[in-house]
Amino acid sequence: MRGLWRGLCVLMINSITILIISATKIEIEIPLAKPGCPSHCGNVSVPYPFGIGLTCSLNADYNLNCSHTTITDNPPRLFLITTTILEVMEISIKGQMRLKTPLAYNHYKQGKLDLIDSSDGFPDDLFPYPQVFSDKANKLILIGCDDNVYLTSRTTNAHIRYNMTSSRSECQAYCHKLDEVVNGSCSGIGCNQVSIPNGLTTFLPRMESDYNHSQVPYNTYGYAFLAEEGTFTFNSNDLLHHTMLLNKIRNDVRVVTEWYVFDHGRSETCNQAQTNLSTYVCQNNTNCIDFETNSCIGYRCSCLPGYQGNPYLSPGCSDIDECASVDNPCSHICINIPGSYKCSCPKRHRGDGLKNGTRCTSDPSQLVAILGLGFGVSFGSIIVFLVGWWLYSFLKRRQIIKQQEINFKSNGGMLLRQQMSSDEGIVDRIKIFTINELLKATDNFNRDRILGQGGHGTVYKGMLDEGRVVAIKKSNKLEESQRDEFINEVVLLSQINHRNILKLLGCCLETEVPLLVYEFIPNGTLFHHIHNPSDEFRITWKMRLQIASDMAGALTYLHSSMSTLIFHRDFKSSNILLDEKYRAKLSDFGTSRSVTIDQTHVVTRVMGTFGYLDPEYFRSHQFTEKSDVYSFGVVLVELLTGQKAIRAASEEDRSLTSWFLSHMESSCVLDIIDSQVLQEGSKEEFLTIVDLAMRCLHLDGKKRPTMKEVLLEIEAVLSSHLPKPCHPNTQKIDQVLDGKTTTSTHSSIVNMESRVLDSAELSLLFNPR
Repeated sequence: MRGLWRGLCVLMINSITILIISATKIEIEIPLAKPGCPSHCGNVSVPYPFGIGLTCSLNADYNLNCSHTTITDNPPRLFLITTTILEVMEISIKGQMRLKTPLAYNHYKQGKLDLIDSSDGFPDDLFPYPQVFSDKANKLILIGCDDNVYLTSRTTNAHIRYNMTSSRSECQAYCHKLDEVVNGSCSGIGCNQVSIPNGLTTFLPRMESDYNHSQVPYNTYGYAFLAEEGTFTFNSNDLLHHTMLLNKIRNDVRVVTEWYVFDHGRSETCNQAQTNLSTYVCQNNTNCIDFETNSCIGYRCSCLPGYQGNPYLSPGCSDIDECASVDNPCSHICINIPGSYKCSCPKRHRGDGLKNGTRCTSDPSQLVAILGLGFGVSFGSIIVFLVGWWLYSFLKRRQIIKQQEINFKSNGGMLLRQQMSSDEGIVDRIKIFTINELLKATDNFNRDRILGQGGHGTVYKGMLDEGRVVAIKKSNKLEESQRDEFINEVVLLSQINHRNILKLLGCCLETEVPLLVYEFIPNGTLFHHIHNPSDEFRITWKMRLQIASDMAGALTYLHSSMSTLIFHRDFKSSNILLDEKYRAKLSDFGTSRSVTIDQTHVVTRVMGTFGYLDPEYFRSHQFTEKSDVYSFGVVLVELLTGQKAIRAASEEDRSLTSWFLSHMESSCVLDIIDSQVLQEGSKEEFLTIVDLAMRCLHLDGKKRPTMKEVLLEIEAVLSSHLPKPCHPNTQKIDQVLDGKTTTSTHSSIVNMESRVLDSAELSLLFNPR
């Protein structure tokens, strides 16, 4: 087994090495200059036979000058001769050189020739240097509105005349008005260009003007220069701004020359040069190419096909490994040979192996056997895959079902079934959902379905098969000791039947954590509407009184109208939901506790939401119904003032309760009423509710009113905003307490979560100032 692993590792390493080699293009560095000689001058490469210094060049004709012409030159500049006139911008090993262009111009003043500068410092002739101006790459360009130019060529000892316009009159006519000039066009109007003769080595322009620019006062200059075709773009501003045009030509325009090889003035063809190998410059693996113009004869060197390098520099051109390139020409097997390559096909294949040829194809004699073997292997693989997939799916489903059964038992499912069997009414009020039903309802608990997240879990919006929209709460993981208590609470909540308390529809116990299904309430929380009001809709004073009445009725129902009483323990504005008619429903019974009628309190560790927590509960760890009354008082203050339970103010005014009571001591009641409702109620109403809130917030729980007393006082204030009944009988308080449950929906989640208070928060609670 160890040997097998070693063999697999070696095979993998070899495969990776082959891939890396085949995917990497090996670059062979091409030598430029002689060993020990500089290969660059500033940013310009200097390939041999050119060189900087006589010992670095072929001979004096190829010697270049690299120098700083001014103090500000950085980097240095390269020149063809030591007079620093012909600046070299680029040298190609293929026989081209780019120089700064020669320029000539005339100036006319008041109809007379004022200044002649026919050469701009350019030498009369490129001789004895082995170069000529390229007639293929360059154009003679003339700029002006009344100009002609002639070139004198020494190659034929004759004058070659170039008229830059189709006729003199047309040139002058086309340039009478500046707006006739077309930017980018150099075809006769303000600018013209023509080809130059083959073998030209001089730039001796003769410029003339028919009317000395007397008819075009806006243009007083005429310019002539050589330029590489496509490097100069004409613009009408060139006729107006002399200095800008000179800088443009001298800095940006280049002229191309063709260079060749000849020996100290002796012109030779390839055949003639090869008779004397001591002076013949083409090295190994090169071709010799004759170079001939009207004025000169010489030759050039180039690498043979399949080779690369400097053909003038010993030892010559080196072989190119085509097989090591990413674009190698072979489709399968590539073998490099000197100057070329060879492609071949693997065994049982035929073809030329070229990517652009027949490539490699399987031998027909082997095709049937290979196809039969491939079909058998493929068919067998498919059968094995299908059987394996079925077996995997079967075992996976069985494992899921088994895990669901384990979860159902560990989450108290057996206890719930026992409770349901002993109380048949529970079956009508609560349903045990399967996980598949809830996965379908929530699109596999899609994050887009999340309504909110809190300390007790995450709430998702879902739709059951019958089309009913519900809110599904995925609880946090329960401790083992909490399982029975959770089921008791589910059974307890299923017995609640009050229109102002969120209805529990059912649960799912097949998951690791229990899932609860509630009715869906569409209009969010009271906290959101008070503290994040919308310009389109706001909670009026009448609505606030109705919400307070609804919540007082709900707490009264929990405290006194059930066989088993319930303390909510987390009453706050973010747990008050508003239905489609903006009637309130109490939610989130995650920390609630049930007590028997003869119990007065429950003893627990301190839990709750900072700002709503009863100080007496903190001191004694005993939660009573009056602790819910205290939390209700905080919500009453929120309804009155529009302030949050924890205010974003200075440290001493953070507690809403302390801030409220301090204003009560200074009798500034109306100053703290929410401006949105101040004009909607009477002073007597506000004073009544303020007094009620103060009594609910009394530090001594025994001096606080019961929720039934609170409900009566709020109903009395609310009655002034309701229409008078047609009959003298009024609704009794017991009817309010036992109001019918209505089916609604649930869309909000707690914004301020229940949690164990830390020491800093408890200190702030009892020392608000």
